[in-house]
Formats: sequence, structure tokens, C-alpha cells
Amino acid sequence: MKETVVSANSFDARSTLQVGDESYEIFRLDKVEGSARLPYSLKVLLENLLRTEDGANITADHIRALGGWDSQAQPSQEIQFTPARVIMQDFTGVPCVVDLATMREAVKELGGDPAKVNPLSPAELVIDHSVIADKFGTKDAFGQNVELEYGRNKERYQFLRWGQTAFDDFKVVPPGTGIVHQVNIEHLARTVMVRNGQAYPDTLVGTDSHTTMVNGLGVLGWGVGGIEAEAAMLGQPVSMLIPRVVGFKLTGELPAGTTATDLVLTITEMLRKHGVVGKFVEFYGEGVAATSLANRATIGNMSPEFGSTAAIFPIDGETLNYLKLTGRSEQQVALVEAYAKEQGLWLDPAAEPDFSEKLELDLSTVVPSIAGPKRPQDRIVLANAAAQFAQDVRNYVDDVDEAGKESFPASDAPAVSAGAPSKPVTVTAPDGSTYEIDHGAVTVAAITSCTNTSNPYVMVAAALVAKKAVEKGLTRKPWVKTTLAPGSKVVTDYFDKAGLTPYLDKVGFNLVGYGCTTCIGNSGPLPEEVSKAVNDHDLAVTSVLSGNRNFEGRINPDVKMNYLASPPLVVAYAIAGSMKVDITKDALGTDQDGNPVFLKDIWPSEAEVNDVVANAIGEDMFNKSYQDVFAGDAQWQALSIPTGNTFEWDAESTYVRKPPYFEGMTMETTPVTDIAGARVLAKLGDSVTTDHISPAGAIKADTPAGKYLTEHGVERRDFNSYGSRRGNHEVMIRGTFANIRLRNQIAPGTEGGFTRDFTKDGAPVSFIYDASQNYQAAGIPLVILGGKEYGSGSSRDWAAKGTALLGVKAVITESYERIHRSNLIGMGVLPLQFPAGQSADSLGLTGEETFSITGITELNEGTTPSTVKVTTDTGVEFDAVVRIDTPGEADYYRNGGIMQYVLRSLIRK
Repeated sequence: MKETVVSANSFDARSTLQVGDESYEIFRLDKVEGSARLPYSLKVLLENLLRTEDGANITADHIRALGGWDSQAQPSQEIQFTPARVIMQDFTGVPCVVDLATMREAVKELGGDPAKVNPLSPAELVIDHSVIADKFGTKDAFGQNVELEYGRNKERYQFLRWGQTAFDDFKVVPPGTGIVHQVNIEHLARTVMVRNGQAYPDTLVGTDSHTTMVNGLGVLGWGVGGIEAEAAMLGQPVSMLIPRVVGFKLTGELPAGTTATDLVLTITEMLRKHGVVGKFVEFYGEGVAATSLANRATIGNMSPEFGSTAAIFPIDGETLNYLKLTGRSEQQVALVEAYAKEQGLWLDPAAEPDFSEKLELDLSTVVPSIAGPKRPQDRIVLANAAAQFAQDVRNYVDDVDEAGKESFPASDAPAVSAGAPSKPVTVTAPDGSTYEIDHGAVTVAAITSCTNTSNPYVMVAAALVAKKAVEKGLTRKPWVKTTLAPGSKVVTDYFDKAGLTPYLDKVGFNLVGYGCTTCIGNSGPLPEEVSKAVNDHDLAVTSVLSGNRNFEGRINPDVKMNYLASPPLVVAYAIAGSMKVDITKDALGTDQDGNPVFLKDIWPSEAEVNDVVANAIGEDMFNKSYQDVFAGDAQWQALSIPTGNTFEWDAESTYVRKPPYFEGMTMETTPVTDIAGARVLAKLGDSVTTDHISPAGAIKADTPAGKYLTEHGVERRDFNSYGSRRGNHEVMIRGTFANIRLRNQIAPGTEGGFTRDFTKDGAPVSFIYDASQNYQAAGIPLVILGGKEYGSGSSRDWAAKGTALLGVKAVITESYERIHRSNLIGMGVLPLQFPAGQSADSLGLTGEETFSITGITELNEGTTPSTVKVTTDTGVEFDAVVRIDTPGEADYYRNGGIMQYVLRSLIRK
């Protein structure tokens, strides 16, 4: 067990809080001058510093700086944040545990004690990303998908079960339980942590960007890369600058007919336009009290989509009600209330804390919306969706002439009557029946992802839409793959209790699994005849999902356009069958008597939804679902596992392999060097996501990763996904920059993981992986050129690991998303930015140049240069901004990466 940190207590803040019969040590915030005016989120950080003050890494000056925070200043003061716990999911967690296992061996080889590589704070991993919706539309879909999941992932699951026994304070929630963020808010989150007699705010970092969902419970936490999470588990504080805090005032109440999804898409659009990357967002005002905990969690979940580090709500009575509902103990609920009120962390709806910036939303102005076709922030008012589709689809089809493309201004949506491009194709189903699909056909309709499946109001609304549709004689169109993947078993419990499950089944929304499925790219294949029609005729078909991510190439390789929508709208679009249908006006179908049925005819009232929620959901459901949550089913318990504190690597495994990060490592660091003679591996545009860099979805047979698996005896049907293969660096290197929608400007006319290989005569087009191997064999360093918002999306450490292992030494972009920038540093890759207002194109860079970067060696002197000189063999020269933002990050870079830094620190202790 972790020892209690002995605080230097410079502010005499150590005190006692009595709650019932229990007494807790706390650190009083009111002992620090200026603390009362701070936003909630910064009060949580302040307590963290008070409790962990050691006089070296965390000093009285740091605490004074936070107490005296200037809300209008640009962030400049570095602090060390020590999260109370770490949470992971299996896609990102498996490589985490692989790294820890590898680190144990490296410590041993360097003469240290491998037992030192052990979580010092609670670490919990939820297996939720591995289930694929292969089977759907039948009552046994769930059971079949679980069987397939265990068959594909046995090696990974054995490895995680070993980790659960080999590492202290590391727990695993087995497959088939729920989605990590929903399990977190329903069970794992403490809100106030108790450990070794101390009570303090529950804080965390997670290896999934949507860790911020727990912000809805008043818990400060955010997503980090796996490499940062490993460091946090091993006692390394998170180095950060005291952030700017954006106050978001909520007033009013949501109007009838709108959902939490409409609200969150509105907030996402507002905050993305405002600009909140690297900032905390904090909600306040009278409207917060009127916002249910489920809606707060939905908003918190979307924090990465608008780019903020966190999006938090203070603690209030609604928080306590949710903790009670979800089965937390009476003592825990009483502690949360007493602690929050004692420390000034309780919501005052009338208060106006000191914020850096402010926005305001009247909830009554929210209207039904969706977002797409490729970014969460691209909100579309539902009434305009068909018209907007008619415009957007022209970017995805080849059968539109140039005049058609330019017949209206790009900023104006055409009238629906202008029509979308059309290419009707007749499809024959396995039963011999035929139907017609066209551009815009909804081929995937998925109720999926933590964002909305944690929210009983939208889930019940979806089930009621299904019920009313069935009563009218409606069902899904035959070409629509319909799936239901709730975030926890509680959802199906309340569906069953309310008698709604049969109606969902009749519309095709049978349970396919408890996990991430479609939102992470595990939608499974489309029916064979649909997939063939789509690919043979190059149809721009669509998906509609209740998730948070709709990036290109993420949802399904056959589907070009993806839309986020509330669960009830997912059901409605499954019935309509096409994005060309204006579901606010057009009939969705006809009833038994041939009468048209419109959305308004099957949309439930707010009272109907609230009645089901009130009568069908109870504390007993949560107690039952989570009473033995870490034990797993018989299948999990029957997995055979190795013993011992170091892992027995299987040389034949295609899932779990020992990575090369520590090969040749010594206790002494190698001096940082400048970069000379570098070539460009990829020149990319704006909004390149971590999905573009390191896809999570299907592995194609004709790619380097597919060829590797084939050569190792893996049948194509068993390729699984890139996400599930993250414990094997050989697959992941080959999959880096391999997204099927990646457009590398060095290789114009290509789409996917291609570049030009300048080690060969004529610089032919080549797979990025193959070119990288040739460059590394020739000793040529590589750089990446990018645009704005580089690395947005998931907190995917493999996007940085793969970049580093391909031989990339520096990335030069116009701007970064927070997590990916820090991940690059964590892997020893230098993140640089073009001068303000400049870009690769404005500087005339084509990607065919040879680059040199000088001035990096200043880091060897203990300082970080603000800029470095970049020159090319074509005469281009500019000063690139060095995006090593904190002294702690500079230490990581000097050590060759964060894992090497932590490893050396552990051995020296």
C-alpha cells in the first residue's frame, strides 16, 4: 500500500474532519490566502499541492502562486499534480502493462529491484474496447460476440490477468461488464478519496481522452497518453502549468423535445469556436442546479471534442443523489457532503468565481441537432440535416461534375430540392428479397459509447421511440446494421424492468455487447451484400451513432460519412434508412393501414421518459451489477496465467511482445543532438487526428500490418483490430500513419499509408512503413509536417510511440492538441511549431526538401530554447517554436523519453 505522503505543512493546513463516527485528516484550503475566490477546479489543485508539499518538487511558493492566481495571465507557473488514481481501458491499458512488465526486466538488467516497478496509487483497468459487433439483429448476438471476443483476445486477457496478480494495487474489470467511463461514474469514482486516514478530493488521469466524463461528478481528471499514465502509476507527478479557467454559465432549462445530446453538441460547437485547448472549463450558475448528473457527465465526456483539458461541475445535492442511487455507502455520501462544504467545494448557484474567460448558454435555446459528417464540433440543426447532407456528400462522390459542385456558395446549404447526387443500386438479400440503396443510405445505426449510454433519459427515450414505432408497424430498413451496446448492465436491467427490451429487439437493436463497439471502430463488418454494393459502386453511405467520435475512417471502412446523434434519433434514422430523409418533415414509413408515420408520432414526451426513469431504475440494480465486479465470469476465471513478477514472453505471440524501448539503455543519458539531413515522411493538412496517425479499426490484408500477420500464420478473419493489437509493437509500427483516409501531400492522388521513398531513384510511392525502414537503414532522420490541431482526438499513446519507432525525430505543425504534444515528448520526439501565421504551404515547403534543425543542443545546458533554426537544402529558413512547455517535459526529452526518465529515477531511489 502506498505510504501516506508527509506534507511539509508550511501553511499549518493539516486538520481533522469528523463525519459520524469517523475522523479524517484533511488539508484546509482556507489557510491559503486567496483560495476562496478560486474556481472549483483550482481549489482541487490547491489541496493537492498542500497535501503533497515536500519542499523540493512542491514548495510553499508553488502553493502561494496558486492561491494568488491571476485569472487574466497566460499560463507560466509550473506545478506538479499528483493524481489520486489512474484509470485505463484495454486498448491503451495493454501497452501500459506491457511497458511496466518490460520496465521490470530493464530495472533488473540495470541492477535495480524489479519490485519497485509497481503502482503507487490505485490503478484500475476496464476491458471494454475489444468486443466487436460481428453479430447483430438476433437475441443471441451478445453471447456470440462474447465468444468471438474471448477467442480473438485470449492472449491479451491472459496477460492482463497476470498483471492483476503480479502488480499491487492494480485491478481489472473483466470483459462484458461495461464501458470504462460509465463504470467509473457508476462505481469506481470516489468523489472524495479516503486513503491511510486522509480524506481528499478524488482526482485521476486516464488512458482514454473521455476520462473527463467523471468531471460531471465533481472529480478532476483528464485523459493522458499511456506513457504519462505509467509514470503517474509509478509515483511521478504530472508536470503542468496552472491553466486558464473558462467559466461556462448555464441558465434556464432544456425545452421539451431536446436531449442531452443536443445540449452537448451545442456546447461542443461553442467551445471549439471560442478556443479552449489546454484550458479548464468549469460550469456554474443557476442552470447547473437544473442539470441532471447524467447530463453533466454527458457534457464532461465531450471535453476532448471541444479541446479542453477538463470540463467540470462542482459538487452539490445532485451529486449526492447520484452517489446514493449508484450504491455508494451512507458514510461515503456523508463524507462527500461534509468535505465539500468544509472546503468550499460545494456549488453556490449564485456565485461568480474568478474566471479567465466567460461564456453563457441559455438552455432554453437548445434545438435538436446532429454532428457530422467527420468531426464532432460540426453541429447541424436537425431540421437542416438533409439539406446539409446534400451539400456535404458532393465531397465524397466522383459522379458530380464540377459545375454541380460549385453551383452554390460553399458557406450556404442548398435547398433540399436541389437534391443530393444519386446512384441507386439494387441489392439482393440472402433471403432472395431485393431493395435499393443509394448515396446517403444509413448502413450503421448504433446506440453505443459512454457519452450517451450512461444517460438513462436518452436511453429510455430511444426505447420508447422503438416501442411506438413497433406499435405503428415500423422497423429498421433491411440495409441498416443496428446495434445496442450499453455502457453497463444496469441499462439492460432497467430496459427489462420497464418492459422495453422486446421493442428494441423488434426494431433490430438487440444487445451486441457491453463495450465501446462502434464508436471505437468495432462496428464489425456490414452484411456482405451491402458491403459489396457499396464498394463495387463507390457509394457514399453513412453511419449514425450515439457516440462522441466520427472521424474519417474510424467507424467502418465501408462508410465514408458519419453522424453523431442522440439514441432516440439513432432509432429514427434506422427506420428512415437514409440521410436524404428530412426526418423533421418527411414520413419515416407507413403504418399497418398505409398512413404515413412522422417522427412526432413516435417521439416520447418528457413526462413519459421521466416516468420510466423514476419507476424502472433503483439502487438495487447498481448493487447487483457491481457487487463482485473484479471477479469476472467463469470464462475469465478459467484463463490460465503465468506466475512470477516478470512476464514469460511468448516468442510466437502476435498480440503481446516485448517492445524495444529500453534496448541498449544505460544509467547515463545521451546528450541531445541537433538534427541534420532529415527527410519528410509525411506532409499533412489540418485536423489530423490520432486516428489518422494510429488507427484503431480494421487491419487490411494488403497493408504492411496485414502482411505481417499473414506471414505469422494469422488468418484474415482473425486479424482483429489495430486497437486490440496494441501489445505488439511490430503490428503497431506498421499501422502508424496507415489510416485508410490519410492524405499525405508528398504522394498526391493516394489515400492511406503511402509516401514517397527518397532513398530510391525517382522517389517512388511506397508504404510509409517500408520507406521508414529504408530511411533508418540509411541513417536518415525523419520529420513530419502538419497543419492546425495536429493530434486531436483520442489520447492514443501509439500515435506517438509509432511515430518515434518509425524514426521520426521532430514534428513541425501550426498547432497541437494537448495530449499528443506531450506524448511526442514522452517518446523523445521534438514537437515544433511554425512561426505564428506561417505554415508549410506559406513557406513553400513541398516535403521533398532535406531539413536541418539546429539549437536543440541548448537543452544539454539545462535550459529550453524558445525557438530553433530550421533550414532546408532549397533555401527555406525559419525559427520554429519549441513546444516543450515545462521544465519537467525538458527532463523527459533529455532522457530520451518519459519511461527512460522514470526508470532511471526508480533505480536511483
